[in-house]
Amino acid sequence: MTTTAFAVRPASSRQLAGTGTLLRFALRRDRLMLPVWVGVNALMVLSMPGTLEGLYGTAAERADLIRQMETNSSLRAMIGPVFGDSLGALTAWRVGVYAGALAAVTSLLVVVRHTRDEEESGRQELVASGMVGRRASLTAALLTAAVANAALALLVTAGLSGQGTTGALALGLGIAGVGMVFATMAAIVAQLTESARLARGLTSAVLGAAFVLRAAGDSGTAGGTSQAFGTGGGSSVLTWLSPLGWLEYLRPYADERWWVLALLAGAIGLQGAVAYGLAGRRDIGMSFLPTRPGPATGRLGTAGALAWRLQRGSVLGWSIGFFLAGVVYGGMTEGAADLVGDNEGARRIFERMGGQSGLTDAFLASMVGMLGLVAALYIVASVLRLHGEETSSRAEPLLANAVGRLRWAAGHLVIAFGGAALIMLLAGLGFAVGYGKEIGPILGACLVQLPAVWVIGGVAVLLHGVVPRAAVATWGVAGAVLLIGWVGPALDAPRAVLDVSPFGHLPKLPGGQMEWGPVLVLLGLAVVLVATGLAGLRRRDMTT
Repeated sequence: MTTTAFAVRPASSRQLAGTGTLLRFALRRDRLMLPVWVGVNALMVLSMPGTLEGLYGTAAERADLIRQMETNSSLRAMIGPVFGDSLGALTAWRVGVYAGALAAVTSLLVVVRHTRDEEESGRQELVASGMVGRRASLTAALLTAAVANAALALLVTAGLSGQGTTGALALGLGIAGVGMVFATMAAIVAQLTESARLARGLTSAVLGAAFVLRAAGDSGTAGGTSQAFGTGGGSSVLTWLSPLGWLEYLRPYADERWWVLALLAGAIGLQGAVAYGLAGRRDIGMSFLPTRPGPATGRLGTAGALAWRLQRGSVLGWSIGFFLAGVVYGGMTEGAADLVGDNEGARRIFERMGGQSGLTDAFLASMVGMLGLVAALYIVASVLRLHGEETSSRAEPLLANAVGRLRWAAGHLVIAFGGAALIMLLAGLGFAVGYGKEIGPILGACLVQLPAVWVIGGVAVLLHGVVPRAAVATWGVAGAVLLIGWVGPALDAPRAVLDVSPFGHLPKLPGGQMEWGPVLVLLGLAVVLVATGLAGLRRRDMTT
């Protein structure tokens, strides 16, 4: 029937039939997630000029910042080199790489969700039985990512046009370009792997490697700033190997190198062509790297063991990432204190994030708090693994055996909540390695983030158990918490706004005073949320 319907159409048209319908459906499905992630990213960028003006309002303060960055390799690794002393150039320096990385995460999640996730759940096979072309789903997924990145580019360009339209356009296009590079990369990985989880993990690993390459290149050379101001220096080969490095070397607001956009466009086009070629050479549901079947007994003989098998790669990846992040942040602690120096504005921001203690302790507390916010993303992804198993119909055959719902859920929740504790502990050990001092207080500061992280996990359990169709809205909750935690202190947001986030009630450690009251309240709230969610899961019908 499909062949007859397509017989009068050219081959290229048949391949893309139904793309518009699938695109509208994808945008409708993502009508909550995409605005939140794009909005968080845009607000992070657009809030920065006002913050930087308060911190470095005079030419002398900016010159001192540039001199500090020339000699501080750890901060260059974390943020990148400075290419100009205008507010626009400082904005691109301060948040450009992170905005590009966040755009990449959004893009890869969108593409994998509308390609491999659909095939893994069996929905793609039903869709393909109608008048839908072979490459329509892939095209709709990439167009959805393109819509999100285009909206982000427009917001950044419009919001920063007051600092200079040319630089704002360069930064907006660069961030969107990085997002689309990883969108097309995710499209390739989705053809290679049989699991959506593995596709997300591998693409995220490539993003992590891109960040490491950029950081290694930036830390090894002080050429960015000196070159921008005519004092010599150069760029690093390692940085040029990373798409995030391309975004840096586009140099918004500092004699833009427009030809760098050709690198981004070339990578997008090449990877897109590879993805389309692979999509035409395999059957729906199949992959070029099929998953090896595992044993049905022994190590997979219990629901908990199966949950561990499904999530062990994620736990390992997050553990390594948090340990390395702790090492990097710990190593730059002394340098950060030197960078802030006598700048009262920067000191106040660190104190709002890390408490009214010494600058070093405040910096450590703020960095630990940032990792706690990121850990909330881990626990949401891990808890929603339950939702994925249920909607893909893999949970139903398992529950048809002598496995109760609570026992099945407990296996995943132990990994989600216990894994959050593990990665924060490893982050603390990384801080201790990088900083070399105060092992006990730093470990305590990392572990005290757990009650807030667990509250976010409890929200995910509650929504999955009571309102499963709204479970993905937990990503919106996590995004809002990230926005409040990252942007709120810089904008000097009112206390009432900061208190919306559970992280706003935690004691600021190390350096601050331990307060058990808020910690115990958050723990109790997490327990109530999880218990309510499990009660709802036990009583409702399973979704398909």
